[in-house]
Amino acid sequence: MTALAGWENFYVIVGSSAGALIGLQFVVMALIATMPRGPNAAQAGNAFATPTVVHFGTVLLLSAVLSAPWQGIATASGLWGLLGLSGFAYSLVVARRVRVQTAYQPEFEDWLCHVLLPIAAYATLAISAFVARPHWRAALFGVAAAALLLLFVGIHNAWDAATYHIFFRKPGPQEAERPPGE
Repeated sequence: MTALAGWENFYVIVGSSAGALIGLQFVVMALIATMPRGPNAAQAGNAFATPTVVHFGTVLLLSAVLSAPWQGIATASGLWGLLGLSGFAYSLVVARRVRVQTAYQPEFEDWLCHVLLPIAAYATLAISAFVARPHWRAALFGVAAAALLLLFVGIHNAWDAATYHIFFRKPGPQEAERPPGE
């Protein structure tokens, strides 16, 4: 029995959730595709929408890596460490995108959920990889915490984006001129 054996159900649930949420993100994007876009909408998408799919994809990939039948923890920890370092670097890119985009003025909650919490999750993944050999139990709990944090941050960000488009986006000129019911 390997160190990862007790985590199978956890990663099946978390990975399945992430996969389903990726699918829902595509559905939401298809539904809002016909809405009028303001200037710099692509910048805002790169700063706010794309990272959500990346976080869900990370959780899905992490679940696949940790569900594989490894003989030990070394290979798995190396892979989740690379994922953590890559995600950390990507989060710094996202921070820059959030700062330079002009379509939306981010508030503290946006910085927290789009930048700070993902950085913490990816840093936890990377640190867990470095301590995996001597402290594999604690490292596996760190990885699980990072996966859950990314999953819940993604859920928050997806919900935030959906409610923004539904409740706060103003109709474009074509929508304002249309009679109701058309």
